[in-house]
Amino acid sequence: MRKVMLVTGASAGIGREAAVLLAREGHAVYAGARRLDRLQELAEHGITPVAMDVTRGDDNERAVRRIIEEEGRIDVLINNAGFGLYGPVEDVPLDDARYQFEVNLFGLADLTQRVLPHMRAQGSGRIINVSSILGKVFVPLGAWYHATKHALEGWSDCLRIETAPFNIQVVLIEPGAIRTEFSGLMNAELRKYCDDSAYRGQVESFLTVTEDRGPGNRGTDPGVFARVFLRAATSRKPRRRYVGGRMARPLIFIRRWFGDGIYEFLLRRAFP
Repeated sequence: MRKVMLVTGASAGIGREAAVLLAREGHAVYAGARRLDRLQELAEHGITPVAMDVTRGDDNERAVRRIIEEEGRIDVLINNAGFGLYGPVEDVPLDDARYQFEVNLFGLADLTQRVLPHMRAQGSGRIINVSSILGKVFVPLGAWYHATKHALEGWSDCLRIETAPFNIQVVLIEPGAIRTEFSGLMNAELRKYCDDSAYRGQVESFLTVTEDRGPGNRGTDPGVFARVFLRAATSRKPRRRYVGGRMARPLIFIRRWFGDGIYEFLLRRAFP
């Protein structure tokens, strides 16, 4: 059955691959991102590009209004837009940390609030929030990014209960290491906090490990992972959570069953 979908953060990585796969499966896909120039090539796949910054309420309102005017409904919202802010807690300016929350949580929440009335009116819908296994586990220097994903996990669970009476489902996707530009951009930003930092040794160790063995080199192919989005968006009875990608299940398993002590011991070995 054809569904009308909006995918944010669709200009690259798993967002782009998911949008292409969903369109190939016959769905009406609107792909949102700030970088409209990178979205234009998606039109060749039958996807409608939408210029939007999720931190701007006017952009979110325009995107939702356009979809309703053109399609008459919106069946699936995939909140994929986000980025990773890494750096020592002591060194990261709070304005940077606030912007991390604006993109990864509050922008997502604003867009969701604008979509929900339409889903309630049509008596069905599905909200898919792209979290991370780092909403369940942790690695050094990721306090602010991890905080947004831990918050998104709890926010989504509450939303699921609230919207269930209206036949609106809420699903979380928790990727592990995916081979995208994410880690490269993350490390480039991390270097800003390296000079004259008391934590410089930790930062350099983190950069060495992630640039050698990180998701940019050894992660799951985003085209393969896009099938997780397809299942989350189209399964008649979706799971509450979909976990996938390199190292996702092992890391969650270790922390859950062996405890924080063993998990932190392994982290210290991984990031000497």
